[in-house]
Amino acid sequence: MSTIILTVAILFAELLLGAALCVACWRLLKGPRAQDRVLALDSLYLTAMLLFLTFGISSGQTLYFEAALVIGLLSFVSTAALAKFLMRGEVIE
Repeated sequence: MSTIILTVAILFAELLLGAALCVACWRLLKGPRAQDRVLALDSLYLTAMLLFLTFGISSGQTLYFEAALVIGLLSFVSTAALAKFLMRGEVIE
C-alpha cells in the first residue's frame, strides 16, 4: 500500500515539476526585463534539479543525484554572475 502511495506521489510531483518547467521557460522567453529573465533562469535551474531528484528517487540510480548536484552548482554560479553583470555591467573586474 505504501509503495503505491509513494509511486503516485512521485508521479504527481514529476507532473507538477514539468508544468513548472514550462512556465519558467515561458517567463524566460517572454520576460519584459532582464531581471525577470534571470529569475526565470534561476527557477528553471531549480525546477530541473528537483525533477532530476524525483527521477533519482523513482529509479533508484545515483546518476540523477549527481546530475542534480552539478545543476545546483552551476545554478548558483550563473545566477551570481548574471546578477553582478546586471548591477555593474561587467562580471570580472
